Amino acid sequence: MQVNALINNIPVKVEEGTTILEAAKLVNVNIPTLCKHPDLSPSAACGVCVVKIKGAKRLTRSCCTELTEGMEITTHDQEINEVRKTVLELILSNHPNACLTCIRNQNCELQELLAKFGIIEEPFAKILPDLEIDDSIKTIVLEPQKCIKCGRCVQACQDMQDVWALSFVNRGIKTKIAPAAEFKLAESPCVSCGQCSAYCPVGSIYEYDEISKINQALNDPSKYCVAQIAPAVRVSIGEAFGLESGDIETKKLYTLLKRIGFKAVFDTNFGADVTIVEEATEFVKRYREGEGVLPLISSCCPAWVDFMEKFHPDIIPNFSTCKSPHEILAALAKSYYPEKMGIDPSKIFMVSIMPCIAKKFEIHRSHEMYVSGYQEVDVSVTTRELVRMIKQTGIDFVNLPESEADQLLAKYSGGGTIFGATGGVMEAGLRTISYYLTGKPLEKVEFTDVRGLKGIKEASVKIGDLSLKVAIAHGLGNVEHVINKIRNAREKAEEPPYDFVEVMACPGGCIGGGGQPRNINNKVRNLRINGLYTDDENCKYRSCHETPQIKQLYKDFLGEPGSEKSLELLHLYYRQRKEYKKLRETDSLDE
Repeated sequence: MQVNALINNIPVKVEEGTTILEAAKLVNVNIPTLCKHPDLSPSAACGVCVVKIKGAKRLTRSCCTELTEGMEITTHDQEINEVRKTVLELILSNHPNACLTCIRNQNCELQELLAKFGIIEEPFAKILPDLEIDDSIKTIVLEPQKCIKCGRCVQACQDMQDVWALSFVNRGIKTKIAPAAEFKLAESPCVSCGQCSAYCPVGSIYEYDEISKINQALNDPSKYCVAQIAPAVRVSIGEAFGLESGDIETKKLYTLLKRIGFKAVFDTNFGADVTIVEEATEFVKRYREGEGVLPLISSCCPAWVDFMEKFHPDIIPNFSTCKSPHEILAALAKSYYPEKMGIDPSKIFMVSIMPCIAKKFEIHRSHEMYVSGYQEVDVSVTTRELVRMIKQTGIDFVNLPESEADQLLAKYSGGGTIFGATGGVMEAGLRTISYYLTGKPLEKVEFTDVRGLKGIKEASVKIGDLSLKVAIAHGLGNVEHVINKIRNAREKAEEPPYDFVEVMACPGGCIGGGGQPRNINNKVRNLRINGLYTDDENCKYRSCHETPQIKQLYKDFLGEPGSEKSLELLHLYYRQRKEYKKLRETDSLDE
């Protein structure tokens, strides 16, 4: 059913249930707001989006008010603007004047609105509670003094991700965002997915910055600095420099990293290809030979792994033992690469550039991240951190020429690049699993049933005479449905509901990672995903096992997929985390 109304005397016709805020955008009217985000339910927390409705006695918050038949709405006039300005001034009275030293300077929604409303004075007295910064987890930083109590991070953590690491604590002027009972993040259920930071409109939640570690290494002549870039970074980084979402900037990134000073540049997509070769081998052993339980659950996402170990440890036997692609590439960069190039592996300093904040935890998670004899990834930084590095160097990213990466650990297949999208790991896996099960290359490599932004995707995929049951979930809040089906079938001694499962912690997969450029929504997610599938289509080899450099790696160094050497370097094992407290201290290398 549709309803008709007037917004600033402009007729509008929308579906019943559409909010005033949403309807206004359809007639090119932008109502300001701080608390509302397209991905999240309206909370009406900030009060900036107020409008007038003819006949109403008071101003109405447009983000949570549905349009009704015959409504006449005014979105902007002098009185409304003065109210909005006062609301912003009140928020400012409880917010520090630290813009020049804030990580969100010139990329802050509050700062932008203050500028739009011409607020250059503070009519209200400052009330700034003395609140400590929480960087205990060394992946995400909470700076509660800058919090504007919009509640976006709480919605993302509780409703979207089902983690419940963040809550509103205390009341009134003392209200703040923190883990329950005012614990530190390191003592909370936090899995470092970083979605809280992706939705924070100000500088209250952000990634633990490690740019200084990279700069120190680049200026140390005793270190041989190398870098790798994840699939999702290449289709999002351009956004920070005015380029379109989804533009593929792979070869500019190669040039950039060489100019910054890295002696070798690799591509995480190569690691993704190896991951699929190993994981597909593992799947076939489980499916055909019964070596392990089904379904096999892909384990490329460190936030999902952490979530599983904390909340669903009974699912550990289903997990693939393959490391994530950047860890696989790093293990090879400190074993295979130095052997081939005649370099002392102790001098190699590996930097991973990831869309993901949880990688900062993953690189230290257990002794398996050191099996090459050295810490495999020395520093993992987010796309946002790389953007800041680029701006510090003065390099004109937009006009950089293209170049190639170092071939030994960089050439990749289309299957490797689609890892960055939800369903991409599944599709890449199916391309290789099909070959391993039938011995025949696919005539059509696309598995479109596993694509798209639906939170849970289930499909039956034909491979030769076989039908594989698969499931894909993205956003941790969608995982419970899949996990419960697996658990219920096991408890009833029934056939597993699936053969192969992919889970990604972040909505959209890695393209929507917690460390990506902000202003995320489904339009941006789809553009980034389309960029990755375009990259896939442009690749000479579409399946991970076909890449010549992958074949050479196994011939020269690893032997067969699933070999003893592969298991030692490229696989890891999981354990139940019985308590959340001080994970970094309890996860010692001796365990």
